[in-house]
Amino acid sequence: MVVKVKTATLSGIEGKIVICEADFSGGLPAFDIVGLPDTAVKEAKERVKAAIRNSEFEFPAKKAVINLAPADLKKEGTQFDLPIAMAVLAGTGQLKAKLDEYVFLGELSLSGEIRPVNGILPSVIGGRDEGVKKFIVPFENKEEAALVAGVEIYGAKNLCEVFNHLTGEEPLDRCDTQKISDEETLFDVDFKEVKGQEKLRRGIEIAVAGGHNVLMVGSPGSGKSMIAKRIPTIMPPMSFDEILEVTKIHSVAGVLTNGKAVTKRPFRAPHHSASGVSIVGGGSKAKPGEISLAHRGVLFLDELPEYKKDVIEAMRQPLEDGEVTVARASGTYTYPSNMMLVCAMNPCRCGYYGDDNRKCRCSESDVARYMGKVSGPMLDRIDIQLEAKSVNYDDLQKSEGESSQIVRERIEKARAIQKERYKNEKVNCNADLTGSLVENTVL
Repeated sequence: MVVKVKTATLSGIEGKIVICEADFSGGLPAFDIVGLPDTAVKEAKERVKAAIRNSEFEFPAKKAVINLAPADLKKEGTQFDLPIAMAVLAGTGQLKAKLDEYVFLGELSLSGEIRPVNGILPSVIGGRDEGVKKFIVPFENKEEAALVAGVEIYGAKNLCEVFNHLTGEEPLDRCDTQKISDEETLFDVDFKEVKGQEKLRRGIEIAVAGGHNVLMVGSPGSGKSMIAKRIPTIMPPMSFDEILEVTKIHSVAGVLTNGKAVTKRPFRAPHHSASGVSIVGGGSKAKPGEISLAHRGVLFLDELPEYKKDVIEAMRQPLEDGEVTVARASGTYTYPSNMMLVCAMNPCRCGYYGDDNRKCRCSESDVARYMGKVSGPMLDRIDIQLEAKSVNYDDLQKSEGESSQIVRERIEKARAIQKERYKNEKVNCNADLTGSLVENTVL
């Protein structure tokens, strides 16, 4: 008899249901896993064997074949450990329960404990979309899974708890659907801490209101990085759908903090030594890059000319399309990359070209060579370029400027106007306008 247990895998940032089939027959004892598994999935047989035995269950001395269907979809990760163990227990008659209404996700330790895995949120969303209502996930992942409405989430700490829940001996507590509180969107920094730079602040406000990419050019110490870090504090709060979207990306990348939802606009600031794969995405397992981790938030590139030329040029198409497509032998994956690009750079290598207080040591050819490190097509994708003047001592003695809350209220009003203006179009803000919409829009 073939036993079938449901689980899920990831295709990009989307979850897809996988059927774990188990068949046991006579012959020499063996345990094979088929269905295009990667190394981590193949190694599951050793973890499952030890977990079952150390949980005081019996592992059969039979020929066992585990098939992960569909077989043409590559299976990656360790979330298949728990469903394989359930299939073994059910296939050998040790577990008599109705399994087809559940999706099982989780990695097993050798002692039978269930460890957290990446990609729980998109897996639950994918399962819900395919009609599954009940999910058993690692205890540490239950809050992340509970962000999805309309499903039942059960967090388990070990294999025995799952067994007892399914047999009805000791049911697991259902995790309530998580709600996002306003306290979770508080920031540690504020725009009022920026003194002086009124023109630069105003330019940043206009850029955020329209969702435009921005480049700040100025001397060292003029406050470019300080202002960039405070841009998320003046951006409108994310909607619940945006929170789910961003959390899915971070879950797949494995960068969620304690399984909590991402409620603040992301701010990503990769070092200028970062590779093209780390920025755009890809690698052997085709993970999202920084440009996708900054989705709905800010990607800050400090010292823009210091980035490798191929890294900067690789961002051109994602900036234009709002998504990045990664093609690998295992498949083609598309990740969203609709974010606000914020760049900062010095006007020359010494940093003081055009500065009122310090003399530049660079020649005109040096300045032109330095500025030429950023190509014209890349600059064409940056709508607003701002000059960051050095702040003098008198400006530093001034009282605090407008707070982030005051600036954000003005930006929200501007966004509301844009939303009404483009209510019949698939456009959220001015930066999303196409050429035809620019001509036909009445401002």
